[in-house]
Amino acid sequence: MIKTVFIASTEAYSGKSIISIGLVNMLLGKAQKIGFFKPIISQHFPEKKDDHIDTILTHFDLPIAYEDTNAFTWQEAMRQMETESEGEMIDTIIRKFKNLEDKYDFTVVEGTDYQGEGAAFEFEINVQIAKNLRAPVIIVVSGEGKTTAQVVNGALAAIHNFDAREIQVLAIVANKVKQQSLQDVEDLLKQQLSSGILIAVIPEDKTLQNPSVKEVYEKLNGKLLFGKEHLSNQVDHFITGAMNVPNFLNYLKENVLIVTPGDRGDIIISALQANISTSYPKVAGIVLSAGYEPEEPILRLIQGSETVVPIIAVKTGTFETTNTVGAIRSKITPGDTKKIQLAIDTFNKYINMPELDKRIITLKPSGITPRMFQYQITSWAKSNKKHIVLPEGTDERILKAAARLISQDIVNLTLLGDQEQIAAIINKLDINLDLSKVKIVNPASDAHYDDYVNTLYELRKNKNVNLEMARDMMTDVSYFGTMMVYKGHADGMVSGAVHTTQHTIRPALQFLKTRPGISVVSSVFFMCLPDRVSVFGDCAVNPNPTAEQLAEIAISSAESSLRFGIEPRVAMLSYSSGTSGEGEDVEKVRRATEIVKAKRPSLKIEGPIQYDAAVDLVVGSSKMPGSEVAGRASVLIFPDLNTGNNTYKAVQRETGALAIGPMLQGLNKPVNDLSRGCTVDDVFNTVIITAIQCQDV
Repeated sequence: MIKTVFIASTEAYSGKSIISIGLVNMLLGKAQKIGFFKPIISQHFPEKKDDHIDTILTHFDLPIAYEDTNAFTWQEAMRQMETESEGEMIDTIIRKFKNLEDKYDFTVVEGTDYQGEGAAFEFEINVQIAKNLRAPVIIVVSGEGKTTAQVVNGALAAIHNFDAREIQVLAIVANKVKQQSLQDVEDLLKQQLSSGILIAVIPEDKTLQNPSVKEVYEKLNGKLLFGKEHLSNQVDHFITGAMNVPNFLNYLKENVLIVTPGDRGDIIISALQANISTSYPKVAGIVLSAGYEPEEPILRLIQGSETVVPIIAVKTGTFETTNTVGAIRSKITPGDTKKIQLAIDTFNKYINMPELDKRIITLKPSGITPRMFQYQITSWAKSNKKHIVLPEGTDERILKAAARLISQDIVNLTLLGDQEQIAAIINKLDINLDLSKVKIVNPASDAHYDDYVNTLYELRKNKNVNLEMARDMMTDVSYFGTMMVYKGHADGMVSGAVHTTQHTIRPALQFLKTRPGISVVSSVFFMCLPDRVSVFGDCAVNPNPTAEQLAEIAISSAESSLRFGIEPRVAMLSYSSGTSGEGEDVEKVRRATEIVKAKRPSLKIEGPIQYDAAVDLVVGSSKMPGSEVAGRASVLIFPDLNTGNNTYKAVQRETGALAIGPMLQGLNKPVNDLSRGCTVDDVFNTVIITAIQCQDV
């Protein structure tokens, strides 16, 4: 059974951190406890943590002490070599690794960064470590600045060197390959390698390779004058602003960093104006050189501007500053969630994960963790792609989530809105959404508009809706999107980032209707707690359900739980447990529990039961000994909307749990509602669960 993978590169800046991040993310979808180990780090300052280890530990919240993730700095390793203590060094690495391996289901080990001298010598050290840890390797080679032949030959040489030491090569990743060479590199590697080695070819990507303004700021050790909130801006180009304004403007390119003396107020103001103009590319930031800062009138003008890019003042001259900027190599650092997510998306897109999964995962852990859940639902959605309509096509969060969904090839999407407006927003916010891969529909000018109007009229004419009213209603994106689902032009809909819950689901209730045998539409949240995923219902739709409705909500929620891979153990919540309490509210829960038992005798259910007795094994065993549900509940049904909505929000805020949903249950076709305070992650996850619901229609 493979419990370890060693990620090795052959040179500096190969991009192996993308593979490490992507692999840890993938493994957390399969196993509960993942370890990370980097035997030799390139740290020059003992008091400072290795950026890459820190990124992995903090982003994925791995419960590993930093000191346990590494054995030596490069300088310490070299001293061991010089004193002929290589054996002792390897022994220390093995000992530290074994301490980790024993505690975790799977451990990702990462090789050195090639920051020292002597690449061949460093490669040999990586081979020795992989051999002694008995770890199969994923090799990462860089295609940056190389011909097709150079990339292929470098990959074959690296594989040969590991093979010669009887180290299994799981995969070869050619990273940063020129777009025009991608297919040639892949074809040539396939011709010369056995089918036992997985091949991945990743194109060069400026977004990953180029630095952010924050990295420039830290490298220059400058003074930040303005634009702290935009330090994540990406720098794809840099120019010197030393000419007159008309000539200067001709040199602007997308995501440009402008280096200019601080007394050039004309360049500063024209750069800021160009940034907000739709006629010019986006400006990433401005560096003011030579120790000058703008004069007071210019500062006042900048302060009053609506949009200000980062402006950094440095003491070095323009020539020295531009040389420093040109030499900056971007790294993925802790807190840089944009690049971390892009690394994960890149891994998911270009690595054949099902095939890699087959080769390295043999674990079948009990229970389900939040990352397992997210990995699982993403895999399910990809396995049978569905078409989702997003009516709020001009909302920033919707567009950012759409970019991730399309990049990972999870669903097909239609955005409702004006194409030019959407394109302008994407350009302005630097959202990496390929509009050629989504459909954009403007309801009033769409070819289906008249048909949709007539259909709505026929469906609602008995409810006093005339043709003119139908025309007006069909310009509403919620009605138009729901009609797309009704007509089969989309499989499901997700809305609510801008609109109210009522606005989102009213059309669905009016003409999508409920499934046969269902009388009440309800909702659940998937609450991703640190060690488990629980289903909370109903926290969004029904204010005060009857006992019969509560029973139906419980049955629907149990079915949803099972559909999403969570064994349903249903707790019907109340302020008392068992037979201890009295009162109308407790009696309603008691009746609902009996109805469920009669309709679904095989379902594990307990009620009435208090929240602590439902989720805490010690309390549950004390209050309801012998219960199959007490202390182990996975589906928690709240007696009313007030209790449910407040509880899910309290749990979310106090524990940091991810709440996916609400997911509506009971409709003929899937429509789901977002909160107006939703995040990009909320949109992303809700679209995925909607797509899975569509697979069952």
